[in-house]
Amino acid sequence: MRRVAIVGTSGSGKSTLRRQLAARLGVPELELDAVHHLPGWEPIAPEDFRQLVGDFVDGHDGWVVDGNYRAVRDLVWGAADTVVWLDLPRPLVMWRVTTRSFARVARREELWNGNRESLRNLLSWDPERSIIRWAWTTHPDRRDEFAAAVADPRWQPLAVHRLRTRRDVARLLDGVTRAAASST
Repeated sequence: MRRVAIVGTSGSGKSTLRRQLAARLGVPELELDAVHHLPGWEPIAPEDFRQLVGDFVDGHDGWVVDGNYRAVRDLVWGAADTVVWLDLPRPLVMWRVTTRSFARVARREELWNGNRESLRNLLSWDPERSIIRWAWTTHPDRRDEFAAAVADPRWQPLAVHRLRTRRDVARLLDGVTRAAASST
């Protein structure tokens, strides 16, 4: 496990796991949202997105990338040796995304490129504006999407870890920690 792609619905813990895995593996990390969202929540041009992500995955012998962008899946998964799919239960995901988002609003926490979540957007029923609503509406679709993706024959060479519980996540991290300790 040296080149890891992490996928999962919003609020599943991709960013946290990315940081933890990268630290344990001693490799650089990339959050696709940080590349995709320019100031003012403007999306990056698709060709620039692909170029930046391609340069990152090609420029390092090991890395951890998190994000669900189909536009660069071929680049990330094509260079990966491992996919970690965070397939946690919807109630847990909703608890996480809700508490995280409201805490970010209260702290006025910057996410990427000057962007911040707003209370107005969190309370919106429009899933394009509210990450909470987005997580709720996309949870079942993401499960179907990733089940189909990992079953696709072109991705069969990848080691796939489908993590369905917090305990599964802890076991994966413990395994990486043990493997790193035994290799030193």
